[in-house]
Amino acid sequence: MVYCREAHPIDGKNPGTKTVIEDPISDQERREVARKFVADMGLEMPALLDGVDDAVSRAYASHPDRLYLIGKDGKVAYAGDRGPKGFSPKELRAAIQKELSASADEAAPKSGTPKQPSPEKGR
Repeated sequence: MVYCREAHPIDGKNPGTKTVIEDPISDQERREVARKFVADMGLEMPALLDGVDDAVSRAYASHPDRLYLIGKDGKVAYAGDRGPKGFSPKELRAAIQKELSASADEAAPKSGTPKQPSPEKGR
């Protein structure tokens, strides 16, 4: 997950009514807001931070919301439509399963290739 600009800061163009967050003006302020968000949501996944320059947000057209999956090769494996109406958890789940399956296939020994025995400890 990448935490980016607040959608509805109280000092923004479209202030929200559910949260009372000012738009951070430094990376440190955004980091603190992101930490609180992750804790409040009970997220257990790694979270990255987009700086106040919004470079990641601009690169991935993240507003209003987007779901992306970055594959093991570092390339976009799934790009969802604009959210929240464009979210398709089923599509994202399928893309995750496909990515994990491809990773498992790469790790599995090829048919006809003998598996190398593990060296015994202590010898």
